[in-house]
Amino acid sequence: MTGASPAVVALGGGHGLYATLTALRRLTQRITAVVTVADDGGSSGRLRAELGMLPPGDLRMALAALSADADGVWTETLQHRFGGSGALAGHSVGNLILAGLTEVLGDPIAALDEVGRLLGVTGRVLPMAPVGLTIEADVSGLEADPRVGRTIRGQVAVATTPGNVRRVRLIPADPPASPEATAAVADADVVVLGPGSWFTSVIPHVLVPELYAALRDTTARKVLVLNLAAEPGETSGFSAERHLHVLSQHAPDFAVDDVLVDSASVPEGRQREHVARAAEQLRSQVTFCDVAEPGTARHHPGKLAAALDQLIRQPRSQLAGLRVEGRHMGQGVRSGSVGKERVSWR
Repeated sequence: MTGASPAVVALGGGHGLYATLTALRRLTQRITAVVTVADDGGSSGRLRAELGMLPPGDLRMALAALSADADGVWTETLQHRFGGSGALAGHSVGNLILAGLTEVLGDPIAALDEVGRLLGVTGRVLPMAPVGLTIEADVSGLEADPRVGRTIRGQVAVATTPGNVRRVRLIPADPPASPEATAAVADADVVVLGPGSWFTSVIPHVLVPELYAALRDTTARKVLVLNLAAEPGETSGFSAERHLHVLSQHAPDFAVDDVLVDSASVPEGRQREHVARAAEQLRSQVTFCDVAEPGTARHHPGKLAAALDQLIRQPRSQLAGLRVEGRHMGQGVRSGSVGKERVSWR
């Protein structure tokens, strides 16, 4: 892959996918964003309920991340949100443009492609399913008896629940995948999953049967990027290890090649060994790198780009049995130092 421009598919939603796309565009122009379509809050929820369309918010953010001019007037306008208290209050301009184009063109993917041309996006943005989905979760800790669970429905409700999310599922239970998304995964050189809201933006991708089959069967190198910290609500109190266990529980036969973890988010020693053992369920190698924006729980685009560049260019056959700080920590752990940002694929 050295010297070539790889075809990369990034799956997720919201701010997590935005971070991944902002990093990947430094490495290649062949990017396909596959975006969750279960949002039911804010402007997206209103348009979805009123027009029966796919929730546009996360799709709009992915377009903005891949825009040729991230600070340009069209990108700023796409992200602009109306104020006030009238009918337009809270709606973003980009959501309304996607709504109008979808009605005019009769196809949400054609609408996304048209906005992509307007913005000069790097790559393409696709919904993971051609229909809007609903997330339902089994949640404990909401009743006096901790053994009693409750079913919570809706992405916003799941993301903000004060209880402990145990498992999520999609409604409908076996939704179709967008054929363009599964084709992109099949043709990819690299697939990147995460970071993002774990139960509502990351795990849903393995709950769409056709998309999950494409992810299992692809020959692409698969990289899982872990969150920097647990999120209040759906993953409150989760360790990096717990994130991996939950993904494995939802997709028992799912495998990835690499798990990328921010080095500051997991202390050296026993906790990293626990992460490596959890990664064995995914049959993956763990790499620890500094990928955080200092003082925040956000990924730094340059650091993440450099880490992905260094990681993906490493041949798979050389990843086994590596050592960390001179001490063997098993077959699944290594550390990384990204130094200067590299863009060798260009």
